[in-house]
Amino acid sequence: MKPDFFREAGDEAQFLALFDMIPGVSFSAKDRKGKFVALNQRACEYCGVPSESEALGKTDYDFFPKPRADEYRADDEAVMKSGNAIVNRIESAPEPEGSPRLVMTSKIPIRDQKGKVIGTAGVSRQIELIRNQSATADAFSHVVEHLHSRYAEPLTSKELANIAGLSVSQFERRFRRAFGTTPRQYLMRVRVENAAKLLVESDQTVSRIAVQCGFYDHAHLSRHFRRFLNASPSEYRKKRMRV
Repeated sequence: MKPDFFREAGDEAQFLALFDMIPGVSFSAKDRKGKFVALNQRACEYCGVPSESEALGKTDYDFFPKPRADEYRADDEAVMKSGNAIVNRIESAPEPEGSPRLVMTSKIPIRDQKGKVIGTAGVSRQIELIRNQSATADAFSHVVEHLHSRYAEPLTSKELANIAGLSVSQFERRFRRAFGTTPRQYLMRVRVENAAKLLVESDQTVSRIAVQCGFYDHAHLSRHFRRFLNASPSEYRKKRMRV
């Protein structure tokens, strides 16, 4: 790279515009506080805003459920603290609760002219749009589809490992490496997110929703619901109904 050429080029927006020309690719950059300083159109769609100007200066917490925003912020802080990039990690797409879509994400630290880290920049792409998927991405894509379509059933690691074509130990190790959590914890999160959706979209009782989403009873749902969403099912329903 020739620095003189890029200094002469001036407005960096002409380079960032390239991200809107790549199908399914989301790009965003944030400052040290996690505030957005640049987004392409796909990233705006994930945030639920029509244009970049609607997201600038805001954070993930303004657009995503707290558990996911916590994850994104933890990634940002890890990248800024270590100075190391996150490369091609598989994770849930930044979409509404219950979405089975996966993305391949990479994130790098942004440095000023003195080498000090001043923020992060990241790109993600839907796995189904990646032509040359890795065997791991392809296998986990089928596993995650199964988790999201059969989450109410008593799924086992052995069953999921068979779908991925791996031994149970290989599957659990690679799953944790890819998602940063165990298959069981991921399943519980999927159940909670679907329960949260039903709490807002239906008038069913919490107990009925609990059984419908794979929990033993009201108490079982409440325990995991508070862990992931920092509220009881009833508190969550009341809060979301007021929005």
